[in-house]
Amino acid sequence: MKKENIFKRIFLFYYEGFKSMTVGRRLWIIIIIKLFIMFAILKIFFFKDFLNTKFESEEEKADYVIEQLTKPKNINND
Repeated sequence: MKKENIFKRIFLFYYEGFKSMTVGRRLWIIIIIKLFIMFAILKIFFFKDFLNTKFESEEEKADYVIEQLTKPKNINND
């Protein structure tokens, strides 16, 4: 028994599975369209490039991100 490359076997497994799909192809097309809308179109309109507008150097951006990630939250409601 000849042992094939594991990556080739995995690729062929999925390739053959998708090739024989009928209803599944339409479902995958819908999923791909939805992902395109979420990541391409919504990013353009709703997620502005905050770091590039506020900071000029990579070091300032990195410092801001680290500060925001490590800053403890104030949970006291005084």
